[in-house]
Amino acid sequence: MKSPLLSLPGAVPAEGVDEGVAAHYGDLFREQRALADGTGFVDLSHRGVITVSGDDRLSWLHLLLTQHVSELPVGQATEALILSAHGHIEHALYLVDDGTTVWAHVEPGTQDALIAYLESMKFFYRVEVADRTGDIAVVHLPAGSIADVPDGVVVRETAYGRDLFLPRADLESYAAAHGPAAGLLAHEALRVEHHRPRLGFETDHRTIPHELGWIGTAVHLQKGCYRGQETVARVQNLGKPPRRLVFLHLDGSEVHLPVPGTEIRLADEGPEGRKIGFVTTSARHHELGPVALALVKRNIPLDARLLAGETAAAQEVVVEP
Repeated sequence: MKSPLLSLPGAVPAEGVDEGVAAHYGDLFREQRALADGTGFVDLSHRGVITVSGDDRLSWLHLLLTQHVSELPVGQATEALILSAHGHIEHALYLVDDGTTVWAHVEPGTQDALIAYLESMKFFYRVEVADRTGDIAVVHLPAGSIADVPDGVVVRETAYGRDLFLPRADLESYAAAHGPAAGLLAHEALRVEHHRPRLGFETDHRTIPHELGWIGTAVHLQKGCYRGQETVARVQNLGKPPRRLVFLHLDGSEVHLPVPGTEIRLADEGPEGRKIGFVTTSARHHELGPVALALVKRNIPLDARLLAGETAAAQEVVVEP
């Protein structure tokens, strides 16, 4: 869905999966600094929004999700995954319960497949699943923001800021009152800084939660009975994941950032050496310079110098080997 905020001065549309909102509004670093200072907002209205209502909503979701939600307190934000039978990540949900309804936002375009799966698992449970993407827009307020929240708007508050489930019809008026707007590139740069994985960016068809550090934040190890749990338990108790997420400091003299999918090799082996991983997200940070997240083989030494394509990179540990 195309956001009306693309009509704001300087707006440059995002591309790919984030099409429909602004990548930036003309000044990437100013927008990043504003978010870091707790001012402005980010238009995330392209994200999918679903709701689950009914008396059994929490106990039912508890059976399907990797997170412990059967007793989720009203207003407490959490995140959860849905795994395949083999433990691979299929969906990521960012949740909050308002006392009668669970609200979740998900990656753009994934809501239809998610809803189809949830509908197939309803059985005799008293739940109703709805796609609210058409009438509800997600707006992100950064940590430290003192912007007011309109009455009746559901809020998901985390250490990284607040996600508002705002009526889509109110998006333009809210933006006019709570600017300046910051684009998605600024939001993504701060996400990379905080080492936060994103479905479809840090994940591929065989990613398991341990590789990305989602154990604890999105996967609860003391709950049972969800699809893919056997893989989670086996890796947790008996082994190690084959890959690990790393944060990369990139050579700042390079003009271009390595794009997602860029192969990573050991610097000592040169550009023709064996592939040991790939870039998942890259960004230009207002303080750190060019940075990236990447997946590399677990046994790569922590002090190994890397090449992302032809760009020199130093790794910072996110997931322990």
